[in-house]
Amino acid sequence: MTLYRENYINAIRNELRDLVEKRLTPVSLHYGYSEVPLETHIKWRPLVLVLGNYSSGKSALINDFLKAEIQKTGQAPTDDSFTILTYDDTSASGNTIKITEERDGKFLLNDPEFPFESLKKHGQRFAAHFRLKKVNSPFLKSLAIIDTPGMLDSVTERDRGYNYQDVIGDLAQIADLILVLFDPHKAGTIREAHTSLRDTLPTRTFEDRVLFVLNRIDECASLGDLLRVYGTLCWNLSQITGRKDIPMIHLTYSPRAARNSNQHLERDASYLKYLDNQREELKKAVMEAPRHRLDHLATFVETHSERMSHLLEALVSYRHRMRGFRLKQLLYGLIFSMAGAGAALYLGANMGLLGKMNSGLLLSNGSIGTAILLLLWVVLVMPFTGRHFFRKQIKNLDDLTPLKNQTRRDSWEAIQEMLSHYLIKTDGSYSLRKTRRDHEEVLTVFEKDSKEIREALHELAALKPGIPLTDPPGPFLSTLVKGLKKKNIEVM
Repeated sequence: MTLYRENYINAIRNELRDLVEKRLTPVSLHYGYSEVPLETHIKWRPLVLVLGNYSSGKSALINDFLKAEIQKTGQAPTDDSFTILTYDDTSASGNTIKITEERDGKFLLNDPEFPFESLKKHGQRFAAHFRLKKVNSPFLKSLAIIDTPGMLDSVTERDRGYNYQDVIGDLAQIADLILVLFDPHKAGTIREAHTSLRDTLPTRTFEDRVLFVLNRIDECASLGDLLRVYGTLCWNLSQITGRKDIPMIHLTYSPRAARNSNQHLERDASYLKYLDNQREELKKAVMEAPRHRLDHLATFVETHSERMSHLLEALVSYRHRMRGFRLKQLLYGLIFSMAGAGAALYLGANMGLLGKMNSGLLLSNGSIGTAILLLLWVVLVMPFTGRHFFRKQIKNLDDLTPLKNQTRRDSWEAIQEMLSHYLIKTDGSYSLRKTRRDHEEVLTVFEKDSKEIREALHELAALKPGIPLTDPPGPFLSTLVKGLKKKNIEVM
């Protein structure tokens, strides 16, 4: 059997999804790491999330990509919905580019084909502002775009009816690329943009997946005006992110929108011809999202297996500490019971309360007294000390696991709340044997399988399109090819 690069990409994507579904999801659901199966986040096509101020030109840029007026545009806020734009496979090619189908949020949130089931938690108000548009634009053949409501300065959760930052965070977590758009008139000063860049995105996605875009540059009066706006945006981003090394800021505009505006007649737009390559670079970066999908899936497996193993490590540590605490309490109880029973016999004998008893009867009564006192200790004292121990551990969760480097601290920050919830939910009572077994399974995925996946992707990177792969050296790829042969799948 000959395995080509394109077929291998699809095969390894399916293999990664199976690994997550069979080995990570059951554990994640059991311990409250995830509310929905983990594979829900990775089973659909590559996603490009578009964020920005209400006037940053998100819809105009998307229309430019799609080569049609699909999204409403305007200077004022025109759309307060999260819109999924995806390709319509049923539409014949060559037709006029248009919206071929629209569905509401309830459909999107409940159809297992889409990776949005976890967004149900944001409630009915969010569902009413969530929708799907199928478009027959060739640009969407290999990816989907998520257009978002424009960020505002003073809007609150009460105003929107849902937590905007939480929704952005959930979408950022499953997106393969995130475009953050700014316009020349409000270069990074909107409060919601500040919160998204400072708090939401850093905790929910990776830095290399975020592209900063200065849009609508055709509205700058001159090249000098553009440079002033660019410098202002760099300064604002450095203040928001706390970084001195600001990443590249892509410069772009929509010629389609510019043609429909008369304002360009009042400006010196001669500098725009020197920036056409910037527009093409941004478009190319968006089109590259599908190529990065496998790397992102591998990162997904690495990240979640590492965090879950850290969570389970802490749970195992807690049970070991609880077991040690209980054994110590039993030892204290036994010492107390023996001392109490012995003292009672001694006082009883000296006071003549026990009459004349032989040593055997005294020993028997002492044993019974010890057992009764130990039982009272277990029933009355140990639950009290156990609750005290539990509360102390909940307040000092950091003591459960070593945080010796920044990677461990980052992982701990991501799972600490989950650990607290699970401990409170179970009252600290769960199977140590099962938790240890699950920890070993997830740790194997992180330490062994994820490395084999990276090796397979390294092999893939060396392959050119159309070149067959006949003797894969890597263990992950070898297992994959054997599996395909066993299923008698012809991959050509």
